[in-house]
Amino acid sequence: MALFRRKPPSHPAPSSAPSSAPMPAPGLPLMALELRAPWEFGAVLPAWPVLQRAPLGDGHTVIVFPGLTAGDATTAPLRRYLDSRNYETLGWGQGLNLGPREGVLENAKRQVHEASEASGGKVSLVGWSLGGIYARELAKEMPECVRCVITLGTPFAGPHTSTNAWRIYQFASGRDIERETEHYNLPEAPPVPTTSIFSRTDGVVAWRGSIQTPAAHNPHTENIEVVASHFGIGLNPSAWWAVADRLGQPLAEPGTWRPFERPRLPGLGLVFPDPHR
Repeated sequence: MALFRRKPPSHPAPSSAPSSAPMPAPGLPLMALELRAPWEFGAVLPAWPVLQRAPLGDGHTVIVFPGLTAGDATTAPLRRYLDSRNYETLGWGQGLNLGPREGVLENAKRQVHEASEASGGKVSLVGWSLGGIYARELAKEMPECVRCVITLGTPFAGPHTSTNAWRIYQFASGRDIERETEHYNLPEAPPVPTTSIFSRTDGVVAWRGSIQTPAAHNPHTENIEVVASHFGIGLNPSAWWAVADRLGQPLAEPGTWRPFERPRLPGLGLVFPDPHR
């Protein structure tokens, strides 16, 4: 199986392609702010009563993919929260995510197919960082099985040098990232509702590399900004609220998708920066 679906040679480069503008990786000050990740998770407890006011789900299956060099243990808190909102959550079940080594994408594709068949409906895919690349590309390969895609700090719209993790990726996966991605259209959105949750204070991924450009073939794309670190975005209460809100949309009928609205509950408006500022 190819790593991702190949881009046809004649496919025009999208406006968010890496060559469109310089996109440097986050500098040392933002990298230093990654140390706040444990405090983000610590904020879950005081935020729990508010988090329980997020929309309840319809019971469909959600698969959560971890970031680079991480495993299911890192996504367990998010999955437990989604369980409490009436979802059937699954980890990816492949140990540490060391990149798309032999068999990884095949196993992930099989998991999505089997989960869809077992539930009798489409499944939602949530991916943290590199896991979001998997989620997006799997949805492109098998949209008949995928309900929606949500990514957390995922660098799909910038060059590999717009992250501070590309050398780790090459070491862990054993692959040349530049050669691997030049033939694939990673900025292209899947043909299902797709949400990118990002932070301007991400110390690993340049935030512009997580911005989804509206596409004519899929108007159901959006970007949600939160205040989070890269290592903490999957443990951040505001990101959890956004994930639950997006999963809770009734998407069974055409025209039912709606873009994210900043919550009006006390305090929550402050953790979702004004996108028009």
